[in-house]
Amino acid sequence: MQDYQKILNNIHKTLSQVENKGEVANYIPELAKVSKDKFAIYLNTINANNFEVGDAETAFSIQSISKVFSLAMAFANQGNKLWERVDVEPSGNPFNYLSLLEREKGIPRNPLINSGSIVIADCLVSSLENPKEDFLQFVRDLANDQSIDFDKKVAESEHKTGFRNYAIANLLKSFGNLENEVETVLDFYFHQCSIAMNCKQLSNAFFAFANQGICMGGNACLTATQAKRINAIMLTCGFYDEAGEFAFEVGLPGKSGVGGGIVALLPNEFVITTWSPGLNDKGNSYLGMKALEQFTTQTKSSIF
Repeated sequence: MQDYQKILNNIHKTLSQVENKGEVANYIPELAKVSKDKFAIYLNTINANNFEVGDAETAFSIQSISKVFSLAMAFANQGNKLWERVDVEPSGNPFNYLSLLEREKGIPRNPLINSGSIVIADCLVSSLENPKEDFLQFVRDLANDQSIDFDKKVAESEHKTGFRNYAIANLLKSFGNLENEVETVLDFYFHQCSIAMNCKQLSNAFFAFANQGICMGGNACLTATQAKRINAIMLTCGFYDEAGEFAFEVGLPGKSGVGGGIVALLPNEFVITTWSPGLNDKGNSYLGMKALEQFTTQTKSSIF
């Protein structure tokens, strides 16, 4: 039996002393206000043993981590029909890249880059009666926590500065891969990305992906096959143009967000979440990437 608490404490202590903690995202003004000294790790095992260190119960903007939730909801609703509008290949490019989308005639390379997630948002806007409310409830049910909510200030901040996402959405629209109005889809997308959660809540929400589609409340949110497919996409696409590096160094399916969060999981074993707002030059948490590499190295736990 591994002493997970001791391992997490040691990793947290060592990395907290690192002078370079990366740079906080400043292109979304609300995110720039967060201190890069915040640092947390939370581990949630399948057999209900939980371990935490640092600011694990401080809420932050999950940003692109939300793309996994919207993908899961759309996949559960539409099944394999979803893949007619978005591919499942790694992009090898930054999350907000436009050139590839134009070259591939409006079919995003995968659902975890911005263009792909905007298509997923369009699917949900078309299929849900109350898209924002229904999506939020889906996330709350995944985590078995009804207190989770949007951060309205972050959503408003994204509205005011999301010029590249407007460009992506209009490009998708020009290729006929957006059914609804650009403003309507982006309003959903900006709210989706603004959800505030802490490390504990995020680990709980990802529990279903490590548990054959069964969420924290004991309900089947996804089929085991759907959970497997989403894990595969996270492994190959969850870190944009650093996905190969994450697979090489950490060896787990996972997803990052520019709010500084990273969630990773070992199917049938655990979910681990880190939060440190300072980002590396690829837009992933600087300390989070190092913490997860140290964790899987010390515990010898990866999918490989």
